[in-house]
Amino acid sequence: MQMRILVVGGGGREHALCWALARSPRVSRVYCAPGNAGIRASFECAGISPDDIDGLAEWAKREMIDLTVPGPEAPLISGIADRFAERGLKVFGPSGKAAMIEGSKSFAKELMAKVGVPTPRFEVFDDPVRARRHVSAVGCPVVIKADGLAAGKGVSVCFTPGEAMKAIEDAMERRVFGAAGSRIVVEEFVRGEEATLMAVADGDFAIPLQPARDHKRAFDGDVGPNTGGMGAYSPIPSLDREAVRDICRTIVRPVLAELLRRGTRYTGVIYAGLMLTDRGPVVLEFNARFGDPETQVVLPLLKTDLAGIVIAAVEGELPRCSVEWADGASVCVVMASAGYPGPCEKGKPITGLELLGGLPRVHVFHAGTAEGPRGETVTSGGRVLGVTATGETLAEARDRAYDAVSFVRFEGAHYRRDIASDAAGRPVH
Repeated sequence: MQMRILVVGGGGREHALCWALARSPRVSRVYCAPGNAGIRASFECAGISPDDIDGLAEWAKREMIDLTVPGPEAPLISGIADRFAERGLKVFGPSGKAAMIEGSKSFAKELMAKVGVPTPRFEVFDDPVRARRHVSAVGCPVVIKADGLAAGKGVSVCFTPGEAMKAIEDAMERRVFGAAGSRIVVEEFVRGEEATLMAVADGDFAIPLQPARDHKRAFDGDVGPNTGGMGAYSPIPSLDREAVRDICRTIVRPVLAELLRRGTRYTGVIYAGLMLTDRGPVVLEFNARFGDPETQVVLPLLKTDLAGIVIAAVEGELPRCSVEWADGASVCVVMASAGYPGPCEKGKPITGLELLGGLPRVHVFHAGTAEGPRGETVTSGGRVLGVTATGETLAEARDRAYDAVSFVRFEGAHYRRDIASDAAGRPVH
């Protein structure tokens, strides 16, 4: 059966999902809501906000959508899967209850502690006075996290007491993250290599995708404020396929089993944010969806039909799936607006995109773009473009990505120049 699929969201992750799903022989049409200028150039878009779940459901019902794939976390946590199911509509994503693995860091930490998943030591606080006392007692460095959703920006790594006290004040008293910061998690600081492992789950079973590494800090050398992600690469030289399978077996599947024991079946992508330490992988966080920008480097290496994997998960047939990966590596460089992750000016014309169409093994995934008054492509957000390239090695993919970036111009364009530099000389598995 030829399927009609709706992707919900309007960023680089959603552009990559639309691109990958449209390559499937099982799929007749891919739609996106609300999309962006790059998505709109190739796919039909509906001007519906990801937060308008009823509007999305009515549109999906009217357009006879066979499957909806939400990109962002907010509609998942708000229960898009539950409310679509009430209307007889299929969604590749967890229920609102299961998505609390991302919606509440304290819920996720307590779940990990229950099943023995390795995670940094932590305490949860609703009172800033008690939080300050705890930090004074344990000393720095510590990591302070807003409990709720903060668009990837609610984490503060604090090396001094002053930084820690400011992070507590910002989250709990100044409410810079809104209600998300009314409760915080104070966590042990651990050292190591960061890694992301996403897995597709059908409630009972999970298949790991290829690991990736995101670069969160705004500036070269991993300094500056945390962002939603300034680039990524895949695979990770220090994680071979056996290590990936072991992480799925010892970390992902026990969490899925505990949720199922509690009556919550998890279907969709489960994202484990890891630190690879001397004592083994520890989980820093879980997300309930595809990562951004990790999706932009993982999907170009996927040889297996993504739609087939997604459909198998929704239908509970995942154990019958086998997933194949292309040899080589993938690197994504995010081009951001000046000021990101703070306030950014919008409407800056983007030039040079037409020059990238003929470059081999290069994909440009639009994130914060829109159509300008004269039909030109303009900036409309903080992260503007994800320029992704593949190659036989990480070094080759990295060189190709930065060559492509050099063609693109917009006022105030900012990007890191050290994406994948930590791994470019190391062999990949």
